[in-house]
Amino acid sequence: MLQRVLEPEVMDSLEEAQDYDSMDHAEVNRRFVDHLLECRSSSELESGRPVLVLDVGTGTAQIPIELAGRGVAVRITAIDLAAEMLKLGQINVERAGLTDRIALELVDAKSLPYADGCFDWVISNSIIHHIPKPLFSLGEMLRVLAPGGLLFVRDLLRPVDLPTLIDLVQTYAGTANAHQRQMFDDSLHAALSLDEIQEMLTTLGYPPSWVSQTTDRHWTIRGRKRQRS
Repeated sequence: MLQRVLEPEVMDSLEEAQDYDSMDHAEVNRRFVDHLLECRSSSELESGRPVLVLDVGTGTAQIPIELAGRGVAVRITAIDLAAEMLKLGQINVERAGLTDRIALELVDAKSLPYADGCFDWVISNSIIHHIPKPLFSLGEMLRVLAPGGLLFVRDLLRPVDLPTLIDLVQTYAGTANAHQRQMFDDSLHAALSLDEIQEMLTTLGYPPSWVSQTTDRHWTIRGRKRQRS
């Protein structure tokens, strides 16, 4: 297994934000939302009120826009620590006409300024690998999640060796520019293994079976927080 090599926690230059936003994430985002919506409970479908969603590490708000555009009753708080990402995200949300359903906030995922149990869903796509000690962020996500609420987190899976990493970069970023390819390479190096995520869930008191490998380059956590006894 490749050793984890950390990358900068915050992608906060204009170039990084623009290069990230211009990459073709459409299919990945569609699948993320498809799989998220498969996890809805009957009570959430029948409640008649919007589901309160926290999107951790929203980047340029592509996933909140995809989710809100599905005709689902949601109110999304979308957070990131990169101001340049959020600037582009706000433009994207306004362009999509979704400012009444998506609120963007500059927030550190390691210390969420929200009350315990205030969100029905906590979701995240490709933020964990940016965080040097992601155990604390996962703990924060679970803290603000309501009892019975859904945790849905997807991120990159660190390849077993360098040839596999090189193949993944060529397959999924081969036509991107040099900076975009390097960002993907760095992210794969910084990603966690399945064993590492399972150990974190166990430490937090949740079953390691919540996480599984879901593509050749992703793992996904799907689980519902325990109800209060």
